[in-house]
Amino acid sequence: MTASSMGHAGADAVHPSRGFFHDTWVIAQRGLLHLRRQPEQLSDATIQPVMFVLLFAYVFGGAIDVPGGGEYRHFLMGGIFAQTVVFSAFGVAMSLASDRRNRAVDRFRSLPIARGALLGGHALTNLIKALLPIVLMSLCGLLIGWRITSSVPEAVAGYLLLTSFSFAMIWVGILMGSVIATPEGVTGIAFSFLFPLTFVASTFVPTSTMPSLLRVFAEWNPVTTLADALRILFGNPNTPAALDDPWSIAHPIVYTSLWVIGIIVICAPLAVRAYERSLAK
Repeated sequence: MTASSMGHAGADAVHPSRGFFHDTWVIAQRGLLHLRRQPEQLSDATIQPVMFVLLFAYVFGGAIDVPGGGEYRHFLMGGIFAQTVVFSAFGVAMSLASDRRNRAVDRFRSLPIARGALLGGHALTNLIKALLPIVLMSLCGLLIGWRITSSVPEAVAGYLLLTSFSFAMIWVGILMGSVIATPEGVTGIAFSFLFPLTFVASTFVPTSTMPSLLRVFAEWNPVTTLADALRILFGNPNTPAALDDPWSIAHPIVYTSLWVIGIIVICAPLAVRAYERSLAK
């Protein structure tokens, strides 16, 4: 046994890990402290969502008709919510890739922390961060005339679905940050993947206005069904159901919930495996 390994073993014996949840919370506190010291990191969670709400509500609102009637501003909010939580993947991928490039990951490896605590801490930090744009968009929506007209349990279910989808997308981001070594690489690949996903959907316009091929993709796109599910749960205008609608459009809440479960079940283990492989290189 080398001196360095004996010293590391001695450190583990003196300062053993206090458990996965404790270590995860410590890593999450580190991430929250960075956000407080570098508030510009919150621009994607604060400025961007509010800007999209105002731009689409006032610039495009008068030019888009909602099938079945209703104000476009009310229709818009479900899509803005959906788009913003999808971009939760981008922030966590950037922060993890930055930790890998500045060797912070290596410093954490030298500490006696629980296995998976670093990824769990990043996930928790970004889940807390994701709540900020949800609150800001809700307040901004109220200012432009958006209202929740459903019951309290339905509204709570809408916000729970929104939060759970954000958590699922965070694990997509952790997977990207574990596979892509640099923040620059994350920027290019994430935008190439996330922008089409959020725009070829019913986020801003009804799917019925799209060409046939794009419409088929949009109808099975979970971003579409998340937006539709939120409109239903919040009591906002939505495209009327038709007999020939695909199953995803006919059951948007169930379909979106299945995607949430599927993304977490698939991406979380893959992210952990990819992260451990990146450490072995």
